[in-house]
Amino acid sequence: MEIRKKNKKMEFKEYDSETLQKIQQLELEILKDFMDICDRHGLTYFGIAGTGIGALRHQGFIPWDDDIDVAMPRDDFEKLLCLVEQEMGEKYLIMNTEHYPDYPLMTTRLTMRGTKFKEEALKNIDAPMGIFLDLYPLDKVSDNPKEARRQARDAWFWSKILILRGIPFPMVGCSGWKKKVVHAICGMAHLFLKICHVSKLWIYRKAYEAETRYNHYDKTKRLDFFCDTTPYMNLYYVKDIYPLRKLPFEDTQLNFPCNIHRNLTAMYGDYMQLPPEDKRKNHYPYELEFPGR
Repeated sequence: MEIRKKNKKMEFKEYDSETLQKIQQLELEILKDFMDICDRHGLTYFGIAGTGIGALRHQGFIPWDDDIDVAMPRDDFEKLLCLVEQEMGEKYLIMNTEHYPDYPLMTTRLTMRGTKFKEEALKNIDAPMGIFLDLYPLDKVSDNPKEARRQARDAWFWSKILILRGIPFPMVGCSGWKKKVVHAICGMAHLFLKICHVSKLWIYRKAYEAETRYNHYDKTKRLDFFCDTTPYMNLYYVKDIYPLRKLPFEDTQLNFPCNIHRNLTAMYGDYMQLPPEDKRKNHYPYELEFPGR
């Protein structure tokens, strides 16, 4: 297995074609198992973000991509976690902070047992990181603008504190002296949280409370996963989600929002154009191991 630096200015690594193909095939296997259990139990799910671009632009993976992103309404997501442990526990584990307190993200990963996959940024995390399907639970957003802004601010803030509690020098979107300054601030925040023994699980639950704050409302116009790079990256109007439509993804058909174009345009602009090579990002593999089959 060969992984090589693309160039000195870029902070991610490039796979050789054989390794990337193996990862994509295993992720496709995870996706099919996920779709099977969801379909058998009537759970709603749909592809988002780069997976949506892949389906629309390439009818499968973005050629250099190494993950699949799927969203679910919170209620169906919670049901899925129980079903995975009951029916698929020998093959998969649930990677989130509830199960593994050192895991520093608010996303949940459906992780294949017997594999290893640690991104550069997560290389020191004490958790059985493996090849995974990224799951994004979507929660109701208050239709009251003031409540919605507070919800987004609180969820996003606590999700970043969770990252800083576990990672002193996270990946940042800058370089040079700006990166050094940001990393110095992050390092001090990490040290403060560690010295004060701030519980990772407590921080996680603060973010979770904000995310799910208005799920008791009967209906809202929007759903979101606030705990991403920006709070509104994964904002969906319910009318843009349903009815779901199927699009080709490799050798299967995956559900997508009926108007995924609106969200992808907000996230990426003209997403049908290939980005320049220095913007083609992946998950920075630090440690990679395939199952012994």
